[in-house]
Amino acid sequence: MGRVVLLLLVIAAAAARAEPVTIAIVPSVPAGSTLIAEEKGYFRDAGLDVKIERIDSMGKAVAFLAANHVQVAQGGINAGIFNSIAQGLPVTLALDGGSTPLYHRIVVRRGLEEKIKTVAGLKGRTVGLSAPGSTSMYELAETLARAGLGLKDVEVKHLAFSQMATALANGALDAALAVAPFTEIIVERDVATAWIDPEAGYIRTLPMTSVAYVVNTDWAAQNPAVAQRLLLALARGSRDYCQAYHHGPQRGEMLDVLMKHRIATDRALLDRMDWQARTPNGEFNLASLIDIQAFFRRDGVIDKVSPVERLVDPRFAAAAAKEFGPFEVANRASKLEGCR
Repeated sequence: MGRVVLLLLVIAAAAARAEPVTIAIVPSVPAGSTLIAEEKGYFRDAGLDVKIERIDSMGKAVAFLAANHVQVAQGGINAGIFNSIAQGLPVTLALDGGSTPLYHRIVVRRGLEEKIKTVAGLKGRTVGLSAPGSTSMYELAETLARAGLGLKDVEVKHLAFSQMATALANGALDAALAVAPFTEIIVERDVATAWIDPEAGYIRTLPMTSVAYVVNTDWAAQNPAVAQRLLLALARGSRDYCQAYHHGPQRGEMLDVLMKHRIATDRALLDRMDWQARTPNGEFNLASLIDIQAFFRRDGVIDKVSPVERLVDPRFAAAAAKEFGPFEVANRASKLEGCR
């Protein structure tokens, strides 16, 4: 009996020493890397007591992050992040959380396929985008530019990805930039046809990052060892994600985690849909980030730009590469690009 009590005391002491950290995530497939790190005990192994908060968008997370209410946030890169960095707020990009191939698609409403055959055919049309200041703006603008057009040449309507199928079905949208699984849902409901992949010859600077882990720099500077352990645990989860992306041994486990955390309700759809790729160690394509930031500045969404050394702290990805070594895809039969 005494040994049991001693064991419980040891466990309690270890828990008491665990460093508390809060991570905010946007519920999505890329967030599977954070969720699996929790499920497999990577945070616990790193001596961390991690609380995961769900948020609607990264736009809402930036204020909480800058105020240190959360220490790390994972979600879509947007103009608000660039603006916060330019304003000198204590935030920076830490790890890539979703990049080429993104498998985003511009879809065209059924009945318009013969009228909208080229990018030029979008002129004057109503196009759905997820949110102002999102990278969807950049993707659509890059696509339109190939026909000498700009965002001003289309009527942009902002609505959630989940609302796009209905808007296409009732004629409120002529086209939309959709992401998985909503692209699959739209096509299966036969309200639109998948058309252009912006990464296939339209976006000039690739690979493009769409999702990232963003860290509070003040907290990281004051707690360097804790920050390092946390980001290594997240990078470890990213490697599991990449193995699942390539339909390796972790695929079923990742599906279980995503279903458990209500990221999806249809397991079969989740399994067959396209997942965003990423770099296994979390490195960014700095040229892509600079290009996205420059677009937001030209479009008047942000007031000024930041130097690349303020945008990204490369030490976390470098630490992951050193800690884990070269990444090897377990499923050698995989022909998928990205996540390598």
